[in-house]
Amino acid sequence: MEEVVFLGSKEIGSFCLQELIKHENVYVTGVLSNDRQLKESGKTVTRIAGENKIPVIQHPDDLPEADFLISVQYHLILKSRHLAKARKAAVNLHLAPLPEYRGCNQFSFAICDEKGEFGTTLHLMDEGIDSGDILFERRFPVPDLCTVAQLYDLTLEHSKILFSEKISRVLKGDYRPIPQKSLIDERGTSVHFRKEIEKLKNIDADLPLKDIEKRIRATYFPPFPPPYTVIDGEKIELDDQWRQKLKKYGKL
Repeated sequence: MEEVVFLGSKEIGSFCLQELIKHENVYVTGVLSNDRQLKESGKTVTRIAGENKIPVIQHPDDLPEADFLISVQYHLILKSRHLAKARKAAVNLHLAPLPEYRGCNQFSFAICDEKGEFGTTLHLMDEGIDSGDILFERRFPVPDLCTVAQLYDLTLEHSKILFSEKISRVLKGDYRPIPQKSLIDERGTSVHFRKEIEKLKNIDADLPLKDIEKRIRATYFPPFPPPYTVIDGEKIELDDQWRQKLKKYGKL
């Protein structure tokens, strides 16, 4: 029986925690979560923990030792002292292909980059930002004119499949880690931070129409604040009625 401490949030975090709870070779000894959700549906990580009598940990400094730390959409970067609590491995499910898209808002940047392929990755954790060795990945095509919400949902479904299919091999140590640096020449790499999305959402209304449309597809994602433009000192939110709004101001 492998002892696992789970760190995570959102719908995918709740899904993966439930997968671990029902796994015959796993004993979840604690969870750490900010309970963030994008959709007001389903159970949060801490609620699932409470229903299964799993201790809820309040801070990474309070992490107990375990065979594995498993992170899924956890919001903080763990330090070496935290990662050292894993006797066998600390593993993260990153909802993006690596090493191309490390960090945050990967869906938005992939759309802006006009990528035809995206993915999701299980990798070892180190002190860097999503920079540890790759264990398993799953890639899929990006549909034409894909929106950020559509790409998020696609990645969510592929991430569930990846986790369900490969978590047993992770727990058994049945993998061959691939250093990300060995893939950079072939795939490229980038790291994006949370604050960058605000710049992406600030759209110049004088850009070519195709670029405006692409930026809106990349950033309009309710319930988050929408992208916007500023015309004559007025901030105009660019939601699903953005064409009518720009036409009103003579920009179309």
